[in-house]
Amino acid sequence: MPLNPRVFFRKAHRWGAVVAAAPFLLVLVTGCLLQLKKEIAWVQPPTKKGTGKEPTAPFDAVLTAVKGVPEARVNGWADIERMDVRPKDGVVKVQCKNRYEVQVDFQTAQVLQIEYRRSDLIESLHDGSFFHDSFKVYVFFPVALVVVTLWATGMYLFVLPLAVCWRRKRPAPDAPGPK
Repeated sequence: MPLNPRVFFRKAHRWGAVVAAAPFLLVLVTGCLLQLKKEIAWVQPPTKKGTGKEPTAPFDAVLTAVKGVPEARVNGWADIERMDVRPKDGVVKVQCKNRYEVQVDFQTAQVLQIEYRRSDLIESLHDGSFFHDSFKVYVFFPVALVVVTLWATGMYLFVLPLAVCWRRKRPAPDAPGPK
């Protein structure tokens, strides 16, 4: 029995959609949240403004200020994931290992804001590293290939009826034209 490409592509499209559904939905939803992270404070806290543009507070003063925030659970530099210095805003964003973000004025070393930051968690879900580092390569990459295949088979299934319709409307090359 000869292989019918239309049937094959329809089945490939259907089963590819089933295989890719859950991981692709996770990537889509987290991608939408990441696109809007600056607009949605629940995802990433908005940046507060400090008192000046020149950093004068030493990092030890920033660390002392963050240690005074109970939610941050910071006892030393080992409890800090990273620090984001924003001279334009006059602030240092201290991201703690427990995902709290403490914004500190870098002139006065005063705490400006304490919020839970979800954008890093959402990003790790988005790329699959939340589950395991190999999840990115062995699950999310194949799902991406399946989605590309879904696109290709979907385009084939979309264009095929149009091509058939176009071919039917075209007069045969040896048929006499209208007079």
